[in-house]
Amino acid sequence: MNELRYMRAIIHKLSTFITVPANSKSAKHASKYKQAKHYRQFRLLTRITIKEVIFILLGICSAAFGLESFLLPNQFIDGGVTGISLLASELTKVPLYILVLIINIPFILLGYKVIGKQFSFKTAIAITCLAICIAAIKFPEITHDKLLVSVFGGFFLGAGIGFSVRGGAVLDGTEVLAIFLSRKLRTTVGDIIILINIIIFSVAAYLLSVETALYSVITYLTASKTLDFIIEGIDEYTGVTIISHKNEMIRQMIIEKMGRGVTVYKGKQGFGKKGLTGELDIVYTVITRLELSKLNTEIEKIDENAFVVMSSVKDTRGGMIKKRPLH
Repeated sequence: MNELRYMRAIIHKLSTFITVPANSKSAKHASKYKQAKHYRQFRLLTRITIKEVIFILLGICSAAFGLESFLLPNQFIDGGVTGISLLASELTKVPLYILVLIINIPFILLGYKVIGKQFSFKTAIAITCLAICIAAIKFPEITHDKLLVSVFGGFFLGAGIGFSVRGGAVLDGTEVLAIFLSRKLRTTVGDIIILINIIIFSVAAYLLSVETALYSVITYLTASKTLDFIIEGIDEYTGVTIISHKNEMIRQMIIEKMGRGVTVYKGKQGFGKKGLTGELDIVYTVITRLELSKLNTEIEKIDENAFVVMSSVKDTRGGMIKKRPLH
C-alpha cells in the first residue's frame, strides 16, 4: 500500500511538470492569435462601415438634388413613398422634408419587423439625413423643360436610392411594403410595386393632370433603370454552363483567350438521340454580357454541338471575377 501511494505521489509531481503553465509560449502565441483575429475583424468592420456611410451620403445628396433641382419646382412626382410625399406636398403645401419623415415612419417600423433591426436603423438615419438635406441645402433649379425634368430628375433620384441600397438602407419604403405584402399575398415583389405605382399615378392624373402623370411615369421608369444600373453595375454578369465532350479545350480557351476563371465539376450525360450515356466534365464560368458574343463564337469553333446554358447573375463576390490581363 505504501508503495502504491509512493507511485501516485511521483505521478502527481510529474504531471505538474508536464502541465503547460498559463504564461507559457503556447499560451502567449494563442493570445497573439486572438488579438490578430480581433484586429482583422475590426479592420474589416471599419472598412465596410466607411464604405456604407459613403454610399448612403452619396445617395442622400443625389436624391436631394434630383428632388429640389428638377421634380419639386415643376410639380412632378415619382413612384413609391417619394411620389406620395411629392403629391401630398403639392396638394397640401406642407414642406417636403416633413412629409418624407412622417410618411416613411410606418415603413421604417415595418422594415424592423420584416428585414431586421440593423436595416431599420440605417434606413431611419438615411431618411432623416435626406429630410435635413432637403430643408437645409437649397439646390438651384436647373431647367423647366418637362422632358429634361422627367428624365434627369428620375436619374438623380434613382441614383440616390441605388447608392443608399448599396449602403444597406433605403430612401423609399415601397420596397419594404412590397416584401411584406408579397409574403402575405403570395405574389412577387415586382407585382406589388407596379400595383402601388399604378395607384399613385392614377391619383396624380386625377388631382393634378394627365400630362403631369404621364411625365411622372417617365420619371419613374428612368429612376427604376438607374437604380438597377447602380445596384447591378454596368457589367451585368452572366453565368454560363457548357456541356461538351471537348470540355478541356473549352476550359483552356476560356482561361487563355477570354481571360476568365472557370469551375469544372463532374456530371452524368443523359440519353441523347444516339442513346449515349456517360460521365463528363461540365465547365462553368461567369462573364459580362458584352463578352457573350465572343464566347459563343469561340465555343462554336471548338464544338458546334456544345450545350450552353446562360443565366443572369445579380451579383458576384470573391473568385476571379475581374478579367485577368492576357499575355
